[in-house]
Amino acid sequence: MDWRKHTLQRLAERQILQKDALQVLITGEVIRDYDDDRPLSSLLVLGWIKERPLHVVASYSEVDDTAYIITVYEPSQSHFEPDFKTKRQ
Repeated sequence: MDWRKHTLQRLAERQILQKDALQVLITGEVIRDYDDDRPLSSLLVLGWIKERPLHVVASYSEVDDTAYIITVYEPSQSHFEPDFKTKRQ
């Protein structure tokens, strides 16, 4: 697992624990595949920590067998439908 400095700063700003981001990756639901992302394709995963929805964007490199956490955030109801899976138009 690779945690970039920028990602760790955003986690702290958003008051999200690393263990919570990992829990979302383990138990959450993949709601988007970003196959065209480069240099690696990525996934958007939705999970819940207690009553709090979280989105985790992550990618995986088979070459070095490493998962990269790109960002973690609490989705806003102004940008997502109440299911937190569907973006509002």
